[in-house]
Amino acid sequence: YFFMKLLAFTDVHDNQSLINEVIKKANSKKIDFLICLGDLTIFGDNLEKILKRFNQLNSKTILVHGNHEDFVDMKNVCKKFKNIVYLHENVYEIDNYIFVGFGGGWFNRESPEFERLFNKLEKKVKDKKIILLTQPPPAKTKIDHMEYFGHVGNKTIRNFITKFKPILAASGHLHENFGKIDRIGKTILINPGPLGRIIEV
Repeated sequence: YFFMKLLAFTDVHDNQSLINEVIKKANSKKIDFLICLGDLTIFGDNLEKILKRFNQLNSKTILVHGNHEDFVDMKNVCKKFKNIVYLHENVYEIDNYIFVGFGGGWFNRESPEFERLFNKLEKKVKDKKIILLTQPPPAKTKIDHMEYFGHVGNKTIRNFITKFKPILAASGHLHENFGKIDRIGKTILINPGPLGRIIEV
């Protein structure tokens, strides 16, 4: 078994100086994977240009789309780059780890299409260390709370965490919660923010 070093980030919204910062970190920190939790763009603009830059890194990029990207567009653009793994409603396995991804979501409190994956995953994730990557945060945590609206997170994602007990659940979407960390049981929850955060798992 080996340990992995991830650089996770979210919601850069085509801000070049933030993207430069993430790329600089990725190059200097010798990471295994760059992780993007969605909203790379402002409504899909410059998507290919941004992904092209990530494709040139020494490490693979694993990503889900945000509410600013169309999942079909994202899927098609990602196919052009061999160093980029599009994870929406999918899994990526390496050694004893399995990444599970679910993107988009706006403020949907429940996601039946993600729930349908649960049964399929049952056998796949057995004895694996699960890393869950989502754009929306799980419900009723520090990372889904908004000052005037209370908890706005996704119950299906929380159910996934309770059932499968991933070692890490990283999500973005809520700018107010950039940098916040919480737990559900033993699962570490994090919103890494746009400048990126190194996570060792």
